[in-house]
This record gives sequence, C-alpha cells and structure tokens, in this order.
Amino acid sequence: MTSVDAGTNHNKNVEMRRRTGRSESGKALTDSGIFEDSQILSSPGETEKDYNTYNSIEDKLCTFTNDFGKLAEADSLSTVNAGEAVKIRLTRDEKFHIAPITVMTMFQRAVKSFPYRPALMYQHNHGQKWNCITFEEYYDLTLKAAKSFIACGLEEHHGVGLLGFNSCEWFISYMGSIMAGGLATGIYSTNGAESCWFVLNNAKCSVAIVENNAQLQKVLSVWERLPHLKAIVQYRDPLECNMSNVYTWEEFMKLGNGLSDGELERRWANQAPNKCCTLIYTSGTTGDSKGVMLSHDNLIWTAAVCGRQARLDICEDVLVSYLPLSHVAAQVLDMFIPVVYGATVYFAQPDALKGSLGETLKDVHPTVFLGVPRVWEKMQEKMVAVGKTQGVVTRTLVEVAKYIGYWGNMSLMNGGTVPYGWTLADMLVFKKVRKALGFERCKFCMSAAAPILKDTLDFFMSLNMPILEIYGMSESTGPHTLSFPWQYRTTSSGVELFGVQTKLSGEDSEIRMNGRNVFMGYLNMTEKTIETLDEDGWLKSGDQGRRDEDGYLYITGRIKELIITAGGENVAPIPIEDCLKESLPCVSNCMLVGDGKKFLSMLITLKTKVDVATTEPLDELHPFTIEWCQKIGLPSDVTTLTQLREHMAGKVATAMQAVIDRCNKKAISRAQVIQKWSILPRDFSIFYGELGPTLKLKRKVVANMYKSTIDAFYAQ
Repeated sequence: MTSVDAGTNHNKNVEMRRRTGRSESGKALTDSGIFEDSQILSSPGETEKDYNTYNSIEDKLCTFTNDFGKLAEADSLSTVNAGEAVKIRLTRDEKFHIAPITVMTMFQRAVKSFPYRPALMYQHNHGQKWNCITFEEYYDLTLKAAKSFIACGLEEHHGVGLLGFNSCEWFISYMGSIMAGGLATGIYSTNGAESCWFVLNNAKCSVAIVENNAQLQKVLSVWERLPHLKAIVQYRDPLECNMSNVYTWEEFMKLGNGLSDGELERRWANQAPNKCCTLIYTSGTTGDSKGVMLSHDNLIWTAAVCGRQARLDICEDVLVSYLPLSHVAAQVLDMFIPVVYGATVYFAQPDALKGSLGETLKDVHPTVFLGVPRVWEKMQEKMVAVGKTQGVVTRTLVEVAKYIGYWGNMSLMNGGTVPYGWTLADMLVFKKVRKALGFERCKFCMSAAAPILKDTLDFFMSLNMPILEIYGMSESTGPHTLSFPWQYRTTSSGVELFGVQTKLSGEDSEIRMNGRNVFMGYLNMTEKTIETLDEDGWLKSGDQGRRDEDGYLYITGRIKELIITAGGENVAPIPIEDCLKESLPCVSNCMLVGDGKKFLSMLITLKTKVDVATTEPLDELHPFTIEWCQKIGLPSDVTTLTQLREHMAGKVATAMQAVIDRCNKKAISRAQVIQKWSILPRDFSIFYGELGPTLKLKRKVVANMYKSTIDAFYAQ
C-alpha cells in the first residue's frame, strides 16, 4: 500500500465530457472481453429460452482456466432457495451482449486489465494522507479473507453479516464472502439488536463482521439465538471482548493461512452467473424486512450496462463511498462499477452524514456523485444561508447567473443552445460554486432512493449542476431508469437502462419491469415472491408512473401509499407533501393522513438543529425556522420548538394556515384539500425511527407513533 494525494492523475477535461458524453469505453470494454459487440442480439428469434439452452457464448467469453461462465441448470425465472439457480432474463431490447460471468471472474479480469490502478483509498483521520490499495492488492486481500471465512466455518449459500460504516474491510469481506461461496449480507448500522438478529438468522449467517464495540454488542446480545453463527470479527477500534471465536481483523485475516487452495477452488467450481451471491434486506418501511436475492449476473450486468450507457472510460473515474453499503444503490455504484471500469473509491469518514462529507468532497474531487434527496437539500440549505451573508452586489450577480443557468439548462435539455452571458456566468459563478463543493470535475450529480423536491432540482440546475434522477429498487438491482447530462428531463426519472423493459399496467398505471436486473426472489418467502412477480414474471414495482412522448419515465405515486378517502377518492400524498415543503422552507417533514376518512389532514415537523454525534433532533430551532418566526412576528427570544409551540393558538397557527391555504388552491379537487394539521413536538429522524436508513419516511411507524394526534383530527 502507498500514500498519495487525492485526485492525482485524473482526466481534467470534464466539462466537454459532461456535456457530450464522449468516451471510448465501448472499445475498451470489448477489448477486455466484458462486452461482445459481435454477439449483439438483434434477431427476433433470439429469446430467453435460446440463451439458457446454449452455453457456447459463455464458453467462448470465459478466458480464464476456471470455467466460471457456464450457467447452472434452471427451470424457472425465480426461486426462494439460496442454493438454486434461475434462468437469465434475455430481452430483445439488448443493444449489445454482455457475457454472463461470476463476480470473481469479473474481479480477476479487473486485476488482469489494471492491476496497479488505485482501487480503494482510505485515511485514518481527516487531513491525513490517503492510503492506496491497488486492484491487485484488493484481490489478494479478498483471497485471504475468503480462506479465513472457510476456516471460520462459513458454509456455502450461508450469509456473512456486514455491520458497519463503509471501509476497505467492508469491501474485502463482501468480496471475500462471495469468493468463499457465501452470501454477502449487509446490515444497516442503524439497526437495533433485534433487527440485526432477524437478518443474521434469516440469512443463516456463519460469520458477522462488525465495525466497533457498539455494533459488536448488538450481535453478542442475540448470539445465543443464532444457531448458524460461528464467529464475529471486529475491524475497527480495540477489541474489548475476550470471548472465543471473536476476532480482531488482523487475527481473522491469518485464520486461513494454512488452508490449501483445493477447498476454495471447489467452491469456485460451484458458482455460476445465475446463482445468488448477495442478499439485500429491504429497510422495512412498509412491513417486515425481506431478503432480496441477487445473482452474480444481476450485479455484473447492471454495473456494466450502467457504465456503458453513461459512456464511462476505463480507469478514469473517482467516487466517494459514504451511503449505506447495505443499500443496493451503494453496492452497484461503489463496489461493482469500479470493478468493471477500474474506478477508484475513496472512503468518507464515518461522520460523513453528520457534517464531514463536504470536506471529503473538496479533498477528493469525485467525477461521479450520488446523493439521496436529503443530502442535496442540506447542501442547498447551506448555500442559501451563505448567500444571505453576501453583499448586495454579489447577491445580484449570483441571481443573474442563476437565471441564465436555469434557462440555459432548460434550453440544453430540449436540444437548444445556451443564452447570452453563459460564459461569463460560468466563469464568475458556476465554476466557483462547483469548486467550493468539490464538484469541479463531477460529470454526474445523481439522486436516488426517494423523490426529490422540484425546488431543489431547480436550484442546482440554475447553478449549472443538473441533478440526474435514477429510479429503481432493490428488486431491480438498483437502477432501472437513468438520466444523463445529455439526456434528462426535470422531475423525470430518466430513460430505461439498455436491455430492460417497462410497462404501465392496469388502471393504477403500475410500473412493471423485466430484464437481467430483475431479482431472483425473496429468500425463504414464496408467497411474497409470487406477489411481487406477475404471471409473465415481470417485477411489480408498486409505483405508479407515466411516460412522455420521448420515453422519459415519471413517478406519480406509490400504490401502497395511496390514501383512499371515505368518499372513494384516490389521493397520492407525495405531491401534496412536496407542495407544503416547497411553500415553506422551514418545514422539514410532513405526512398526509386520511385513509378511510372524510377529509385529509397533515402532520408537520419544523427544522431544528441536530446532535452531530447521535443525529437526534434537538429542540433548538434551525436558522430557517428562526427566520420564519421573526417574519410572522414572534418575540426574538423564541429559539426552541417548545417556545414556538406555546404560540400555536396565535401567530403560528395563522401563518401556517396561510401556507396551507396556498397549497389548497393548487388542489385538483376538494378531496385533495388539507383541512386539519398539527405541528409535531420534534422532527422525524433515524434516531427515533420515523425515517429509514436512506431517510425514507416510515409511514406506518409515524401513524402508530402519532395515533392520538391523528385520532384527534377526526374526533367529533
């Protein structure tokens, strides 16, 4: 391993690539054998049956001595058994052929193609030198970990639980568990002990990899109820436990030193592209968590197609890993796209989402960045706050530049040209903003995992930083539609991934999906799997959508979240909630209620400060909320939510009702009018459980938590 400065030896010609998407990635990948353009599947007669019957293409593309490319025999598109194979879903829409290979074959090809390319970059503390692990070193460490997993007693098709923040050890354990024939199983670090037990037990985890003592204690507290768990490994902080079969990372990596290659090679021989290699556990926002089974082909195909469609170059891109790796989006972007394309991953510090992410971005200068909506909203809030401290001349200049930026990007989005003043606005404002954020060479600023406010989209577009939305789910191996700087529409989720199919089904216009990204099934959940796949095997998303004439997909609602009033009206809550949040910037979260009732009501939380160490929302008001208090005439000493609520019967109620009335004027029918509302005593958070790990609203949790408040809305 070596120490280097962040951002060394990377292509600086970003703006041209960001606008044109020019790249040689297609040629480079064809040369490496990942893509086989001579095998483009364009014949109408080439069907899924043809593909699963013959192995000739796979035989030809498998260039390594170990025969990983052959598909295992399968007679179904789905399964609930971790050891069974499924048919690969070949569609007629594939624009090029991607060989079905295992994760390890792909890893080996990466090492062969770019062995000395930096793969993983980490630093022990902020401001220190970055340490480098090359792809060759990454593979060697993975090999050692795989042998150690076998030495610990990892059984084939059993899980390895991964519980902690993003790190080299997380990546090595993930890849090592797959190499050893196990199932890489991420667990959200915010999960409590019982939630950890559910995942570890459901996946039959033989080994648990934990970050620190806090995570270790969760597993220790439920170990006696985990019959398959044989060892625990702690990879960060001194180990405070002296129990047998609890190891430090250094001890663990030595366990397999005496293991011969024979057992590992036998397990490799049992792997196939159409077999399961990882489990993604849903966050349980709408019920019990489910283990989404993803195959080798699901992951490699999705990563390869995403990069191809994004026109990525080999060994050019730089990413910052900070989103929870238990989430499929982070796994595809942080782990598999880098292995396919030779991208370098920098690890943010564990307190990234508590404030340190900005410093990491300015240090690393990523070329690709994915944020959940709340990350973008927080950036917007900080930029707005800084803007208010600027002088009149600077503020005027920025506003003029933003006007040019917004309409210029709207023109580019529709095939037009930039307006007069664009170059000057870019030089004086846009480039400075991007540099201040660490995005001066970022080609793709993306958002996924939840709906993002149009106000936030417009804000960044006005600064010449269009946020590109992605749509998908765990069951579609992450992305199903993508947006690109040269191909996007504001508020749309983009266009289909090459090779997948989408249809809008039934009166609800439910989005249904088909393609090689569709999952294998839910582990040990036959009924849930049957419910999620229709009679033709298409994945039912549960989301409502529409497509415009150019093929862009728009998400219009969540079927399970639809509120059906007592009068039989179907109401999608998100547009109404978004309207309120956009109308009043100090509103942090809100949730529409009224299912089965005569009218709609709204639960509202205001922005408050957050405990950086614990993420607990505090009583102290956020500056945006204090500003609103001053505007509506509250005393200047009102600085807490408790104090604000003391004025509920007066100025607060009058001002909030005025905002509600403005939103109600936009309602398309009387059934969509908010008639009652309440400001809650604290903001929603991961800390108290109202939000999931990716900051999705847990509606059932909130409904139960504030049942008395909701009941009061409808009491006579």
